[in-house]
Formats: sequence, C-alpha cells, structure tokens
Amino acid sequence: MKTALVTGANRGIGLELCRQLKEAGYEVIAACRDRSPELEALGLEIVDGVDVTDTAGIATLERRIGERELDLLVNNAGILKSDTLDTLDVGKLIRQFEVNAVGPLLVTRALRQRLRRGAKVAIVTSLMGSIADNTSGGYYGYRMSKAAVNMAGVSLARDLQEQGITVLLLHPGMVATGMTSGRGMPAEEAARGLLARIEEATPADSGSFRHASGKALPW
Repeated sequence: MKTALVTGANRGIGLELCRQLKEAGYEVIAACRDRSPELEALGLEIVDGVDVTDTAGIATLERRIGERELDLLVNNAGILKSDTLDTLDVGKLIRQFEVNAVGPLLVTRALRQRLRRGAKVAIVTSLMGSIADNTSGGYYGYRMSKAAVNMAGVSLARDLQEQGITVLLLHPGMVATGMTSGRGMPAEEAARGLLARIEEATPADSGSFRHASGKALPW
C-alpha cells in the first residue's frame, strides 16, 4: 500500500485530497493544526498540532511517521490575507511568507529521508504567484509568498533529483473554500484535478508549474 501525507488536511482542498487518496487505496497521514469533525469522519491517521512554521510541530510529525516511507507528500497548508498598498500589514505579510513559502520547505526538508526513491512532492501554490500573470496588483503578501514557494519548489526539484523525487508546483484554480469566501469550484473537483496531475507526472515534469487541468503556467 502506498503512503501519502497531506498538510493542512482538516478542511477545504486538504480534506478532499485526503478523502480521495483514501478512496484510491493510499494509507493517508493527515497533518493539521486542529482536527475537524469532517476529517475525523474519514477514519484516517491524524497528526494534529502541526504548524508548518513551527519546528516542534514538524518534529512531532517526524516522530509519528517513524520509519515509514512516503510515496507522496502534499504541501497544502496555506493562508491568504487580503491587502492593498493602502492597507498593507507587515505582520500579516510576513506570516503568509512563513506559512505559504517557508512551511513547505521546512516540511519537505524534515521528511526528506522518509521519501522513498520515486516519491512525489506536490506543492499547492497559485497562479497569483505568477509575475507574468499579475495584471491586477494587490494581495501583496499572498502573491509574494506564492512566488517565493514557486522558487523553493524549483530548487527542491534540482536538489532532490538524485534521490529520484519528482517535485510539482500545482495551481488548483479558484476553489470554494473558507480562504475564498466560498467562491469558485467545489473542492472535490479541484482535488481530483490535482491528483490526476500528480498521478501522471514523471521525473521529466519535476520543477514544472501547472494548473490542475494540466495546462503549463507562466512564471
């Protein structure tokens, strides 16, 4: 049985990824800060108390995994704080960097030795991190943090290449979650697209930035 770990698993895309991975026959480890009734109802292994920016929380996750090997790591945990040039809050901007950009890097580094040869690492990012696609401005903290995690993902793809690990940067599209105030496609549809891209990916795709539909995205 293949083993997958998903961060930010208690709601939204993360919750639906866990559901669909379980249905696909994976052993799923669901990591989150706070468990939810919806996550508990899936009957998965839950590791709560995991803030991806906190070394203690990540260490707890490492201990719970033990000697098990992972076939898939999905760095899904993320936050969005709306801002404009006039309402810029430096604290919120930095927090988005910590969660959205630094968090996936810390988790992947910590679990590197648990990733079996041929494993895949997926980072749920956003087209809002694309410099070429930014035609509307605003959302400084979110845009900057997603651009940063895109760069981290490409570096991880290079650094993990010898270990046979494929690193993917995936944009789910606008998804109806708490982060988007319920606007967008159902999380079920987004998760299905993300998992399809993960399933079909080969080492040649490592370091690429793609929409859940499969379309290559501009940096």
